[in-house]
Amino acid sequence: MIKGFRDFVLRGNVIELAIAVVIGSAFTALVGAFTANIIDPVIASAGGIDAAGLGFWIRPGNDATFVDVGAVLTAVVTFLITAAVVYFLFVVPMNRASARLRALAAPQEPEEAPTPVDTVLLTEMRDLLKDLAARGVRP
Repeated sequence: MIKGFRDFVLRGNVIELAIAVVIGSAFTALVGAFTANIIDPVIASAGGIDAAGLGFWIRPGNDATFVDVGAVLTAVVTFLITAAVVYFLFVVPMNRASARLRALAAPQEPEEAPTPVDTVLLTEMRDLLKDLAARGVRP
């Protein structure tokens, strides 16, 4: 039972998944900081100087009823940045590497051996003789 668990853990998929989770969480923190410190102020500035951001109050004066559209836009921007970086830095290179490995692992078809010149000439001569015999001409 322990040997089976060890084989499962060391197979590679679990280790790759753990690395992906660590890299993903670190990258999420980086994108979160970027959006909180750069994107959020830009979106909040669209709401005006005295506004709490890009959004509106359902009941004016009650902060609990503020619908923060800027937070939703920030989440969308965070998702798009994260998805783009993961796709271009991880998915595309892995797809290319997988395609190369599949091409190398594919069975190679043997090349046809070239026909010797004398065989080609003899075949042409035979065909010419057949044509002459079909016409009734004797060589």
